[in-house]
Amino acid sequence: MSDHLQNELKKEFQLERMILFSDAVFAIAITLLVLEIRVPAVDRHIATDALLAHSLDELVPKFIGFLVSFFMIGLYWTVHHRMFGYVINYTPRLLWLNLIFLLAVVLMPFSSGFYSEYVLRQLRLPVLIYVLNLVFLGVMHFILWLYISRPGSGLTTGITPELKRYYNLRALVSPTMFLLMACLYFFVRPGFSLMGAGLNSTNSARRKKICL
Repeated sequence: MSDHLQNELKKEFQLERMILFSDAVFAIAITLLVLEIRVPAVDRHIATDALLAHSLDELVPKFIGFLVSFFMIGLYWTVHHRMFGYVINYTPRLLWLNLIFLLAVVLMPFSSGFYSEYVLRQLRLPVLIYVLNLVFLGVMHFILWLYISRPGSGLTTGITPELKRYYNLRALVSPTMFLLMACLYFFVRPGFSLMGAGLNSTNSARRKKICL
């Protein structure tokens, strides 16, 4: 076996290791999301359909947070999969950039659980942490794409200038959108507060009805 062929096989093996590791991180992070949703703890001796329905009702924010984060992680997995379809080589810097990108992925179960736990209380910190996590994820995706798509880098094949501009713009859409949503939440907060107050009053009324 020639030295050139041996080097090519070694390069392909090392690149495959990085991709398989990334897929494993995505799979674990997306699975950990559901652990934030726990089965309602209702005493089985006094459990009724009304009590169970009320307990499930309180889990609605967690289910919403789970679904949003599930599809966000799934979306970035498909983006990562498509992006590395162009990659034919690797560098130590690419390994580190990919690792930092995965750091944003593994933080999602925490930020999602923290946000969904306190979303109805109209607190700013959980929203800020969740949005910053999503922005971190989007920015790292943008930086990773910029690095691998550099002309003459030798890391990719098949990337045209038009394709590069398209994916540059697409990579910035998600973090920009979440930043705008966060600004709306913080600066149009009275409307959100009224909505939260309405939800809290509805829950209080349901509790009274169940107790009766």
